[in-house]
Amino acid sequence: MDAKDVEGEIEKVLISAEEIDARLTEMAAEIDAYYQGEKVLLVGVLNGAVMAMADLSRKLSTPAQMDWMAVSSYGSGTKSSGVVRILKDLASDIHDVNVLIVEDIIDSGLTLSWLIANLKSREPKSLRIATVLRKPEAAKVEVHVDHVGFDIPNEFVVGYGLDYAGDYRTLPFVGTLAPHVYGG
Repeated sequence: MDAKDVEGEIEKVLISAEEIDARLTEMAAEIDAYYQGEKVLLVGVLNGAVMAMADLSRKLSTPAQMDWMAVSSYGSGTKSSGVVRILKDLASDIHDVNVLIVEDIIDSGLTLSWLIANLKSREPKSLRIATVLRKPEAAKVEVHVDHVGFDIPNEFVVGYGLDYAGDYRTLPFVGTLAPHVYGG
């Protein structure tokens, strides 16, 4: 799927596939420098982080394993509900393990703040955060993020794992969704 497949539905491309790829390469180098060969467990947050997790993990030199969590504070709308539910928990025991949470986007910070507290209670060796996108203007809680791909405006975006009502995740870029699509 590319831009021509969603013509009229995407207002503008904010971040191209090439820009995402280049920044993930830089982030992987930062992560490698931090862990310096120590093993790390990448924890992807489903469903949005699938693209980021796959692409970032292949760029790492650090020995890495993967696990997944599904937590939700979204319905099919465009704003966070603030209520977090675990839909799928980790299969791995993270006690005394280096954990790197991989996110697609951080907007309000509510879901991530809850996830951090939940994972810290399991006593990992270290807990760090990497995200492709962050919306500083949308933050409702302060969350320290170790590796940020791009800070973006507080607009509703889709692509590169981000969806609207299940659609647009497979776009290779991040773009703004035209308001007529979501009734905005």
